Amino acid sequence: MSDPLFILAVGVLIVVGGIIGLKLHPFLALLLGAFIVALLTPAEAIEQFAIAKGTAPAAAQALAKKSIGERIATEFGSTCGKIGILIAMAAIIGKCMLESGAAERIIRSMLRLTGIEKAPIAFLVSSFFLGIPVFFDTVIFLMMPLAKAMTLRIGKNYLLLVLCIMAGAAMANSLVPPAPGPLFLVGEMHIPIGLMMMAGTIVGLFTITAGYFFALWANRRWPIPLRDSLDAKLEDIKLIAAKENHHLPGLGVSLLPVLIPLVFICADTALNTMATPGQPLTESPFLNTILKLIRFFGDKNIAIVTGGIAALLILASQKKDSKEGLTPFVQAALMSGGGIILITAAGGAFGGMLQQTGISTRIADMTKEYQMALIPLAFLIAAVVRTAQGSATVALITASGILSGMATNANLEFHPVYLGLAIGCGSKLVPWMNDAGFWIICKLSNLTEREALKTISPLLVVMGLTGLIIIMIGAKLFPLL
Repeated sequence: MSDPLFILAVGVLIVVGGIIGLKLHPFLALLLGAFIVALLTPAEAIEQFAIAKGTAPAAAQALAKKSIGERIATEFGSTCGKIGILIAMAAIIGKCMLESGAAERIIRSMLRLTGIEKAPIAFLVSSFFLGIPVFFDTVIFLMMPLAKAMTLRIGKNYLLLVLCIMAGAAMANSLVPPAPGPLFLVGEMHIPIGLMMMAGTIVGLFTITAGYFFALWANRRWPIPLRDSLDAKLEDIKLIAAKENHHLPGLGVSLLPVLIPLVFICADTALNTMATPGQPLTESPFLNTILKLIRFFGDKNIAIVTGGIAALLILASQKKDSKEGLTPFVQAALMSGGGIILITAAGGAFGGMLQQTGISTRIADMTKEYQMALIPLAFLIAAVVRTAQGSATVALITASGILSGMATNANLEFHPVYLGLAIGCGSKLVPWMNDAGFWIICKLSNLTEREALKTISPLLVVMGLTGLIIIMIGAKLFPLL
């Protein structure tokens, strides 16, 4: 049967069933799903898909005649080209910020700004902005000891601090590049990365605000004490909290690995918005040279590499008396990032094979009377995949692969960034035992599974639904941005 919806159902079933039922690694499950989808897709559908994208008929016929392996490898390589450097450098930035103490300096500065009584807000905001360049689990590993130390200092609100850390890190991970999922999404759906960074931050701040109010309520209803554990003795936590400030880099220096890519990418996005094709922005040769430099460094790959160099320089200055050099830290970071690159590229191959079935055209036909239905549909697809197999990144990849054709539809009534944001928010629902992040939180915070299901799972549901409401309002009020 060659119906795109049937092929989609088979592909999703194979990916989700492979990860959950057969315990396959997501990389293998996604490649297997791509192979089965490609096998079920008739040559006529591939040719029609290519022509619909503007490919010449001869080239479309050539694509349809390619072997399954060639088509999968092409999509795999294309995805690597879009996100490989970005994810690798984001991993290096995160590792360097941890090892140099830059991340800890940012957190402590935030606490000094807000005061101890407002520590939960500091943890919420810190985890959100750290979650942009640093992987989700790394943020949890970094901040959980600080949450325990803070609880020892103030004697209360342990659950509130844990939920604030979870809320901030989780939303940044799915909404703001260069986190892996959003990086893949902006490439797949042709969304400007600067726009996604700004829009993701705005929606993310709304969602973590809703998460904060839920956390306050949950903390009052189910107060959870700080517990001793084998991997986190309370005596050791006191030593972490007592670490001298002068051993850490300054705040301005610590922020550079995050701010450099953010500023250059956003500046480049602003220039592209104001520029008229073929015409310089100013008549001044000096200013034009400056603008060319901004555009050069505003390229997403160059911007993130520049941030990585800043992070490495900070680490080098902190480890100047160490004999081991920077190689071990970079190697550890690349080992972490390499696995994510492979999973993401396999997801790109799976999404590419889904597109060739003509699924986007089919969905467009089903929603042509009311395109705003695409936003909750994007949210729902991501939520179903996330709940079924546990990975927010896989949910982002799958949903964006299904809906990427909508993003380039000239008749779309709103900017495709709204579809991307809806997918990001949907990928938060619903974390439970099949989610690695669920277990990381449980083990590091010493919450029981029952406590986590009562608190963490509904926290992310509240934030995801809040995000959907904000996105729908934004698409209605500012459809084309």
